[in-house]
Amino acid sequence: MSNQEYDLVIVGSGIAGSIVAYQLGLQGKKVLILEAGQEVPVDRSGYMETFFKANAKTPESPYPPTTQNPSASTPDNPLGLPDPALENVPRYTVLQIGAWRNAKQCYFDYTAQDPGLNGSSPDAKFAFGSSYERIGGGTTWHWLGTSLRLFPSDFELKTRYGQGVDWPDGAAYYDALVPYYEQATNHIGVAGDKEAMDQIYSLFKVSPTGTYGQNYDYPMPGIVESLVDNAFNSPTVTALTVDGNPVDITPTPQGRNSLPGERRQCAGNTNCIPICPIQAKYDATVTLALAQQTGNVEVRYRSVASNIRVDDNSAEVTGIDFITYDTHSGIQTGSGTAVGKKYLLAAHAIETPKLLLMSNKNTHFPHGVANSSDQVGRNLMDHIMYLAWGLAKDPVYAYRGPLSTSGVESLRDGAFRSQRSAYRIEIGNEGWQWAANDPFTTLADFVFGQDNSQTNGNAVNAQGQALKFDPGLPDNAMLFGEQLVNTLNGIYTRQIRLGYLIEQLPDPGNRVELSDSLTDHLGLPRPKVTYRVRQDYERNAFVSAKQVSTEIFNAMGAREYTKAPPAPVFYGNPGEVTATNFQYQGNNFTFYGAGHIVGTYRMGNDKSSSVLNPRMQSWDHSNLYMAGSGVFPTVATGNPTLTIAALAFKVADHILEDLAAG
Repeated sequence: MSNQEYDLVIVGSGIAGSIVAYQLGLQGKKVLILEAGQEVPVDRSGYMETFFKANAKTPESPYPPTTQNPSASTPDNPLGLPDPALENVPRYTVLQIGAWRNAKQCYFDYTAQDPGLNGSSPDAKFAFGSSYERIGGGTTWHWLGTSLRLFPSDFELKTRYGQGVDWPDGAAYYDALVPYYEQATNHIGVAGDKEAMDQIYSLFKVSPTGTYGQNYDYPMPGIVESLVDNAFNSPTVTALTVDGNPVDITPTPQGRNSLPGERRQCAGNTNCIPICPIQAKYDATVTLALAQQTGNVEVRYRSVASNIRVDDNSAEVTGIDFITYDTHSGIQTGSGTAVGKKYLLAAHAIETPKLLLMSNKNTHFPHGVANSSDQVGRNLMDHIMYLAWGLAKDPVYAYRGPLSTSGVESLRDGAFRSQRSAYRIEIGNEGWQWAANDPFTTLADFVFGQDNSQTNGNAVNAQGQALKFDPGLPDNAMLFGEQLVNTLNGIYTRQIRLGYLIEQLPDPGNRVELSDSLTDHLGLPRPKVTYRVRQDYERNAFVSAKQVSTEIFNAMGAREYTKAPPAPVFYGNPGEVTATNFQYQGNNFTFYGAGHIVGTYRMGNDKSSSVLNPRMQSWDHSNLYMAGSGVFPTVATGNPTLTIAALAFKVADHILEDLAAG
């Protein structure tokens, strides 16, 4: 590598790193991006082929390294999970959740369970529910596309409701972010319905003047709502209220083309996660390409940042060490140090704190770079999800359109937030794919005479309703031919699903540390994770979600099939220990991850309780900045990507200001 000094060195080529690189490249600044993973492919056909061949169609299944070994599964490794110790860029995948206590199959090293816990103990530790990618373009390869702003109330959770923390400067931070929200919306090319979102903003008094930004609108018209959306958007459902709030069905702003443009128009493949086959959905490779086309941005793939160097006198960062490799399980092929005037870490909320903590050889920072507050790695959060599913009384023809085209945004704020977490409800268009692994489960039930879907036996739901789809069939019927086809079509076309994205409070005990004993193939320590759902505040929202789901299904005349999980098992054989089950107020719950990995290097007004100042600049090192969802002080009530993008535009401005100041 040359001895060139760059204006900015960035770690990570996801949406945050790409936006910052593009903005600096446009201004003639020389930028180097270190990306741990593989290059952005010329086209996505290779990823599609990997996806088609994958046994499990998980969010990570199309992308390298492969999520399952090509060798046959074994009793000890039924999913054929690769050993993270043999991979140069392993990452956490949803298939590893069930194997969270097996270090040969799970990238994370989890802290041990405390003794003597029962199923409802707030100190119970769980597997983390969300995953990410380590490739060019980052995790936007498999994001859903939901592009929502947060609300001013999300920035003042402590002031208004006495919970969590405020964002720095509270609602004023939201006001400062509005022009960046507009910039991010236009850059992503969000398709949205302005009038529908106006109603939500008005409900929550987002702006007393009724204006939501000088240039507020969407660059593309909204995606057409699905028949599933229309089934929920009935007068009997919208007449419901939850803690005084109406249940309004709102079209979801989305980062996908509703019209042909520089990318194709969405064709409704219902495959946004894991991969949009035609790139109608925005992903960060779009921005990364624009950045490189400025002629000022260089990307170094397969270059794993391993250490941050700090000057002993000035405390400024002087370089970032990296390791190179050629193949995923091959030997290290080189190393180097990237040198710049400024540095930006944008490697996600797991890998960024890992890098900071690994950089513990600097004289005055023995606990890691930017960690004088001991806040690096703490306050790991997610939108913990409750799923509910059912059969509509009439066909709604699921499995068409984007994965979600509408939701309930009207429950994201209210006085109830002093007692329980807020949530938004996502309406799924993918039938029971997520909830019950359909269409496979129901097909197997009627071919082999099983009842895992509850549609082919004597199961009843919590309301006492019989769940057999065709009462004329015997229990555990085995069908073939026309009767099988008609029965499956009758079920698949009626499947509906709700997902509740529950806000999780920051908890300093939920954290990313360095494993004491586990490493990847490059010899770098793997993340050690402690994760709990500790607060009644969050668990109360699960109780609310369960109740609201039943009310909605009843109001629309649907039958609910939500299946309560078994009781949690915290001790014993690692293969029998449950990962995300807990008990609360007499109910068994399981939670899912939303893919929203948040916290771990948060910004704030107080140096002693945050890693970054409000400019996303390290309190400890004036030429070090960070971006991505890790800077969020709270997880808030909207999907994070639009806010990540807005903050990336904001930090790019700060870096340019500081470069100009010399």
